[in-house]
Amino acid sequence: MNVRRFIEKSLKEIKEIVYENKVISACSGGVDSTTATFLVHKAIGENLIAVFIDDGLRREGEPEFVVKTLKDLGIKARFVDAKEEFLEALKGKIDAEEKRKAFRDKFYKILGKVAKEEKVKFIAQGTIKADIVETVKGIKTQHNVLEQIGINPETYGYSILEPLKELYKPEVRMVARELGLSADISERMPFPGPALSIRILGEVTSDKVAIVRKATEIVEEETKNLGTFQNFAVLHNDKATGIKNGKRVYGNIITVRVVVSEDAVTAKAKQVPYEILEKVSERITNEMSSVVRCLYDITHKPPATIEFE
Repeated sequence: MNVRRFIEKSLKEIKEIVYENKVISACSGGVDSTTATFLVHKAIGENLIAVFIDDGLRREGEPEFVVKTLKDLGIKARFVDAKEEFLEALKGKIDAEEKRKAFRDKFYKILGKVAKEEKVKFIAQGTIKADIVETVKGIKTQHNVLEQIGINPETYGYSILEPLKELYKPEVRMVARELGLSADISERMPFPGPALSIRILGEVTSDKVAIVRKATEIVEEETKNLGTFQNFAVLHNDKATGIKNGKRVYGNIITVRVVVSEDAVTAKAKQVPYEILEKVSERITNEMSSVVRCLYDITHKPPATIEFE
């Protein structure tokens, strides 16, 4: 891939499509959405407004990180607090696909509302090839895929710009580096669009989000030097017997997943040194009173997916 040529071609195409119209870009802070946002910004400048939707399902400190990143890049940004709306949309949803589709519908309805308020015709987003492939094949619904599965985005009131839709993750990172984005962005670990909602097996509640958010923070801290593709925690729906303060308790189960991958299409479970796994388990069970067991998933993709849901 000739990265410089790709960028030049993309900038030209974006200018031709958008002309003098305003655009909003959905930016979660990940490498895909931030690269797409910055690419559109380079093409149309002040006519772009980046939108960060706080769905209440982000990692610890993520909203602040995204807002600061956009500000540092000189991009106009709008912050939307939608935590309660997403929790309500996910209420009672158990099946993974139901949760993904509920998240997608709420996500686009909020974007549609912002688009109407800002009087824009286009929404840019960081859809990449892997998102489209997995959604079209029915492996799992990615929240940022519409037209490719027959959903007309004009239903929500706008047209979609997807400048990265022909690229896989390694190519997106190449584009991010060429654009001069910092390593905090270009090398950032992937995070699912529906965020922590799909790392909670069963119904999503604010209490469960708090548990998996803290567990995720611990896992990421203790495995950050492994050079892996994705490291995270999953909260089980079932519970198990444990011992806390000398007493029997019926508590939560956390599974840790660490994988190596190039493009997320396939992945290998990492053989993590036992002392690191032990440290993760000790921290999770000691720092989180509700958790009594910590497991490690050694399943590759396939037969498993990277995420549990």
